[in-house]
Amino acid sequence: MADAANPAPLLADALTRIQADVDDAFDALLPLPGDARERLIAAMRYAAIGGGKRLRPLLVTAVAGMFGVDRSVAVRVGAAIEAIHVYSLIHDDLPCMDDDALRHGKPTLHLAFDEATAVLAGDALHDFAFEVLSDPSLIGDPFTRIELVRTLALASGSGGMAGGQMMDIVAETSSFDLPTVTRLQQLKTGALLAAAVEMGAILGKLSPEGRTHLRGYARDVGLAFQIVDDLLDVEGDEAAAGKALRKDERAGKETFVSLLGVARAREQARFLVDQAIEHLAPYGEEADLLRALARFVVERDR
Repeated sequence: MADAANPAPLLADALTRIQADVDDAFDALLPLPGDARERLIAAMRYAAIGGGKRLRPLLVTAVAGMFGVDRSVAVRVGAAIEAIHVYSLIHDDLPCMDDDALRHGKPTLHLAFDEATAVLAGDALHDFAFEVLSDPSLIGDPFTRIELVRTLALASGSGGMAGGQMMDIVAETSSFDLPTVTRLQQLKTGALLAAAVEMGAILGKLSPEGRTHLRGYARDVGLAFQIVDDLLDVEGDEAAAGKALRKDERAGKETFVSLLGVARAREQARFLVDQAIEHLAPYGEEADLLRALARFVVERDR
């Protein structure tokens, strides 16, 4: 088993590889058409290629790899989840929502192109995700395909990410307690992270009953990830983050930091990561990357 106190080399290699693999997948799957749709596809590529930590694709490939799944298949499935994540960021950045000017260290899509193109690029990336997952040339088993599609749809919609985003908007004019903030973040951030783990297990043909430990891992990592995001929004560096910070405080939103304080929030994130790693006890060194990823959640600076 890898040294749990020093997961950095294992994780650094995995992140470098998945970032390159996902960029290659988007590049291959989103060729410029050479017709009147060119601006739309160029905008999709601008948002999807060359940015982000790729944690969701990494979770898919790490879990799928534990069960001997072909990496090229897992990468494409990871790209589908990342397409949903990217579309949500495009729409989050629009003037009607967060009105942000910077994403991954470069101008947000609506500024680099225009608002109408940004809306369409987000819409098209949403649909692109399901094009990938439903492609029989990628996954021959129709039951696996439909389970992947349903899992991502549920994680993306009103019972998942979009529902959490709506709660986040309501938070600007409402006062939320800790359970409500927790529920918001479990939907807005946690749902796609959990879906990535679930979809890796689906690819690995793991029965729903056999996914209990991995689901616990995903739940705790997802919540820890958001707590650290809240900490970075207060303490982080905008240049390192590649986006605007301190937005929640300016908007008057309750966060884990505002409700718990910095010290307790950091302690809770560490507790959740330790608990997530405990969920992996049934697995041996094949789960070392998942353990390293959990540690990264509380150690990251962006």
